[in-house]
Amino acid sequence: MSAVLGAAWALLSAAFLSALLLLRCAPARPPGGGFGVVFGIFQDLIRYGKTKRGCGQRPAWLRLLQVPKRWFTHFYVVSVLWNGFLLIWLFRAEFLGESLPSWIQPMHRALGRDSRSDGTGNCYFYVQADSERFSALLVLLLLWLHSCRRLAECLWTSVFSSGVIHVVQYCFGIVYYIAVGSTVLCQVPANVRNGKELSVQISWYHVVGVVMYIWASLHQHRCLVILANLRRSKSGKVISLSHSVPFGDWFERVSCPHYFAELLIYVSMAITLGFHNMTWWCVVMYVLFNQALAAVLCHEFYQKNFSSYPKHRKALIPFIF
Repeated sequence: MSAVLGAAWALLSAAFLSALLLLRCAPARPPGGGFGVVFGIFQDLIRYGKTKRGCGQRPAWLRLLQVPKRWFTHFYVVSVLWNGFLLIWLFRAEFLGESLPSWIQPMHRALGRDSRSDGTGNCYFYVQADSERFSALLVLLLLWLHSCRRLAECLWTSVFSSGVIHVVQYCFGIVYYIAVGSTVLCQVPANVRNGKELSVQISWYHVVGVVMYIWASLHQHRCLVILANLRRSKSGKVISLSHSVPFGDWFERVSCPHYFAELLIYVSMAITLGFHNMTWWCVVMYVLFNQALAAVLCHEFYQKNFSSYPKHRKALIPFIF
């Protein structure tokens, strides 16, 4: 039933792609009448932080459905706790032969992968089982480390302004970080998850994936530090909450290099899973369209508010988009 999980991520990807296409086709001026209300709700749902200014004057009832952007921190708190819990239980299941908690098992029997026969009477999963099981464990570890780093950056690096996010975006973010860790866990076949201890078998794609993960993570951190330093003095004191044009590192090529790095981090996890995991590639497609939507909005913000903004910069992917 892993196809169901992949289909769910594919549908989510399609939804964000549709939102991106609608944004590109949207009229410069908000339409009137009932369609104008729908248009306003759509804009309110896809924008957050500084890009909310593109919504114009929003109705009072819409402003009630917003929470501070600094609540992004909650996403990573949930991710560290939930994915840390999954990591511990998967480690115990793989190395100690223990069973996953009984309340988790029904979901994974419904959504997890099943091992396949290789046509010789042996289980296909056992032919390359240890490598695939180790891949899932490694990716869950990378996801948890990513969440830990992002939580630390939200607490001690980033300088949040008075920007807001829609309560729907907030709830979606909480659910997302629960779902993405659960998706990794579901990549371990349900019918062989327990009862056989794991022997670590490191493959070349594990090394490539981890190296790419570290490279992208370092650049993402550097870019977040650059953004934070725009609001700090050399001594580290916050002196402004206004927006400025960032320079340095990948900002020389794109407006949102931290979003580009996020995409590369998820691609690195797809590589770590061995390239062939279609469910995770659906997750990567979701991240691509999600980050592309946010990057386009940020790119437009910079272009509209800074007349000298570098014209050669792309929104998300250097030289391409």
